[in-house]
Amino acid sequence: MLSTLVRIGGRLALAPIFITGGFNAAKNPAGRPDKAAATIGTLREYVPAIPENDELVVRLNGIVQAAAGTALGLGVLPKASAAVLLASLVPTTIAGHDFWNETEPDKRAGQQLQFSKNAAIIGGLLSIIGSRR
Repeated sequence: MLSTLVRIGGRLALAPIFITGGFNAAKNPAGRPDKAAATIGTLREYVPAIPENDELVVRLNGIVQAAAGTALGLGVLPKASAAVLLASLVPTTIAGHDFWNETEPDKRAGQQLQFSKNAAIIGGLLSIIGSRR
């Protein structure tokens, strides 16, 4: 019983960041396409099916995150939902929080914090994927 509550609590704790963040990216990509352009370009070398329009890629990624986050929160195919979120979050983190390219100390620290936060979220997703249930 306790392990079930812990699993549900973990999923519910992770889901909102993907639901709200994904929805916001899909609705208003703002500067995300420019920031993600280099990473998207690299991904296209390995996955030629990725659309050429970077804004569309950002919007689609947002839709995927919102949908998979919702599924995760509802407990619908939680391992598959977590795997989709993981696959989406890794390039999003590399593109959006590349602290190693930041020269201003305050901006670098902020990006490093966001990168670390996403790494922690990745850990939570991996624990869902690796769980026995």
